[in-house]
Amino acid sequence: MPEEQKPAGRKPRSEKNNPAGVMPDRPQPHAQNIERAVLAALIRDASGCLDTARSFFKDRVTVFYTPAHREIYETILELGTDDAKQVDLLSVAQRLREKNKLDAVGGDVFLAELEMAISTSVNIETWCRQLVKYDNLRQMIAVCSESLLSCYDADQDADTVLDDVEKKIFAIRSAEMGEAIRPISELLENELMELVRINKGEVEVGLKTGYDTVDEYTGGLKRGEMFILAARPSIGKTSLALNIIRNIATGPNAKPVGFFSLEMSESQIVRRLLCTQAGVPENKFWNHEFDMAQIQRMTGAAKLLSEAKIYIDPTGGLSIAELRAKARRMRMLHGVELVVIDYIGLMTSGQRSENRQVEIQQISGAIKRLAKELNIPFLVLAQLNREVDKNSSPNAKPKLANLRDSGSIEQDADVVTFLHRDREKSKGNVTSAEALWIVEKNRNGRTGDVKLNFLPDRMEFELAPRVDSNYGPEPGKN
Repeated sequence: MPEEQKPAGRKPRSEKNNPAGVMPDRPQPHAQNIERAVLAALIRDASGCLDTARSFFKDRVTVFYTPAHREIYETILELGTDDAKQVDLLSVAQRLREKNKLDAVGGDVFLAELEMAISTSVNIETWCRQLVKYDNLRQMIAVCSESLLSCYDADQDADTVLDDVEKKIFAIRSAEMGEAIRPISELLENELMELVRINKGEVEVGLKTGYDTVDEYTGGLKRGEMFILAARPSIGKTSLALNIIRNIATGPNAKPVGFFSLEMSESQIVRRLLCTQAGVPENKFWNHEFDMAQIQRMTGAAKLLSEAKIYIDPTGGLSIAELRAKARRMRMLHGVELVVIDYIGLMTSGQRSENRQVEIQQISGAIKRLAKELNIPFLVLAQLNREVDKNSSPNAKPKLANLRDSGSIEQDADVVTFLHRDREKSKGNVTSAEALWIVEKNRNGRTGDVKLNFLPDRMEFELAPRVDSNYGPEPGKN
């Protein structure tokens, strides 16, 4: 009898057992130099880069194609579980030695060469994004290879194979996209119950700033929102921000707050908080005019503030990448409920740009996305341009067009407010000066003006007494 003919296109059983044999001579997509760059960044600056890597890679160690690189990354994750500061060249080498894996990855010499693979970690996000892309491609190769072999199996149902392929491909896409698309029917019940809880007072709409009239119209500082506080220099926006931080981080309903100060040192910030809380002018200490009563008030203020969970980062020229990494870390380790940035004009995008407006646009958009990702409010300070000062009218108030550098801040922000006052009226021995906190944009509420009193000696703002119908946001203005 003639030899039995094999079905056309049917692969031998030996090839079916080797999915990678579809293209046996081609290496899978990867980039060793980028893998080395990411590992070098993690070893050199784990505190600034590890959270970034985690956010991109999630729980996937397969983003590292080379087994030695994968082992090193897993070791870095082990060391950085509790404190990223524990990660450095010596600690990584020692942990690998303890696991008897040091020689397998290339030894001390390889790790030393790895650390010197980059000069800066500024491009860590770009590198992480590329490694995720290559890992996705490798996963697609595996899925397609398995699917190809399934198609050659005559016992398989075509619809079953197609359904299985679709599920695996969409699983890869879903892992990359993170959040799943959900129908409104699944969301309505939760949101309705949340509104009922808010109405009953069981849930706060947002963090209370301590300025009740503003909170009545903005709902406070709400989760996932970007709240702008803008003013001309020396008007007091930092003082007002510190007042808000103190109000939120102290008292019976205290919440942890992270403060990124690009303009003031941590010493200046702490001193300002102390003097404001104690009600003691800072110049009393410069001029050696303080007395025992004031010292006692300062001691009491220090005790109160020592219990507050305020986390200060005074990094100058903070970049977007650094902000992301540090804010994520503050959220993860300290549970911060609010991030304050003073101020956006001193931040950098981390990329070369000849157009400052474009750079501010990148920074503003990144802050808004980070607020949504961490699900906490971001209070962002900004400066106004000089056009405000050029207005001849003494009662002229700032407008959205006065935001410095870019209108993208206005577009990205959920709430835009301005602090406005006459600086001349605060000079000399003045104990109190009028100020306005202007709610100029409010995506989910009304706008208008709130009257404040500024106390120059204490660098503190207080709500002015309600004396007329003009107090508070203008009725009906949206």
